[in-house]
Amino acid sequence: MTQTPRSLTLNNANLLDVRAGKLTGATNLYIEGGRIREVSSSPVSQGEDVVDLDGATLMPGLCDAHVHVVAATASFPDLMRWSPMYVTARAGQILSGMLMRGFTTVRDCGGADHGLVQAVEEGYLIGPRVLFSGHAISQTGGHADMRDKGEDWEASTCCAGLGRVADGVPEVRKACREELRKGAHFIKIMASGGVSSPTDRIGNTQFAREEIIAAVEEAEAAETYVAAHVYTARAANRALECGVRSIEHGNLIDDSTIDLLLEKKAFLVPTMSTHEVLGAEGVAGGMPKHMCDKVFEIVEAGHKTHAHAHSRGVKMVFGTDLLGPMHRHQLLEFKIRSAFQTPAEIIRSATVNAAELFQLEGEIGEVVPGARADLIAVEGDPLSDITVLQEPDRYLKFVAKDGVIFRNAL
Repeated sequence: MTQTPRSLTLNNANLLDVRAGKLTGATNLYIEGGRIREVSSSPVSQGEDVVDLDGATLMPGLCDAHVHVVAATASFPDLMRWSPMYVTARAGQILSGMLMRGFTTVRDCGGADHGLVQAVEEGYLIGPRVLFSGHAISQTGGHADMRDKGEDWEASTCCAGLGRVADGVPEVRKACREELRKGAHFIKIMASGGVSSPTDRIGNTQFAREEIIAAVEEAEAAETYVAAHVYTARAANRALECGVRSIEHGNLIDDSTIDLLLEKKAFLVPTMSTHEVLGAEGVAGGMPKHMCDKVFEIVEAGHKTHAHAHSRGVKMVFGTDLLGPMHRHQLLEFKIRSAFQTPAEIIRSATVNAAELFQLEGEIGEVVPGARADLIAVEGDPLSDITVLQEPDRYLKFVAKDGVIFRNAL
């Protein structure tokens, strides 16, 4: 079932240099073994397959740094009860939709596992490359503890759904080691309250400092890093001081957090699209109303906070965090961020900035010799009109991942 990429020549592309934020003009590419071998304004080697891009804008495939590909419903208790085979079938639909929007790499922040990733790699599921954390790690009563107030089953024995519960340094270490043993690319912890959990509040801090440090130590021992779900400055500052590499959401951070993000050279992954649509569509998507109502505390704050963080030079990465039927809004993030970022800056957040966070610089996120041949081509110029990336049915003409063509509408 694994698709062996054929050698491929792409001619007459108008190449987008994402680092420089400019179109470089007519360019030809030669791709072999799933990697870019030649990039030139002159003729390149002839591949087994030849595609004339006819002046379409060619750019690296997009990255989404915060997804939940198994979250086919916004009701996490329901998700925990579903058959794993049914969940995988629903995840396949979510993954194929992401690829057809131009996303060739996504970072799953809770729920995906090695089996799903293997299915994508071997071609049994069609979708972007998936980097996964396994189960997000939560304290009792934290953001991945889905028990309601009247439920007393032992959360620490249940690893269904998106998360697992661990309390105390030994349990946190063991949970991290288990996820890493099962192939996790990074560790995700729940370091504050959230919208989709039944018993915590947005302003909660979660995990003791010693527990966060233990997670960071385990990740670093495995040559990877920790991403932390947080909203408030208080929670984000604790996480950054303990060595966390990426702050997920961060709608309620302040200048003290921004100072730490800059000092630690850490990353901010706003997920503005999910907050935008949860209020309107969360209940229909399966989330109880009293949880959806928590989102109103953070939506407007996020617009101001993220704009301010950007103005101060915080390195931002594109992320969405959508759930259930709301996955279709994945490209809304481009529109929302346009209020404070230029098209070139947003594109960098979804390409080279993401590659840096993922520790995959030179592998993905730019069109250079040696990189994976993850490529999309669009009709029009996304640097002057970002909507070119928001309407794939109209503008997205070509999608390749690892040199395998998944869409060619040229």
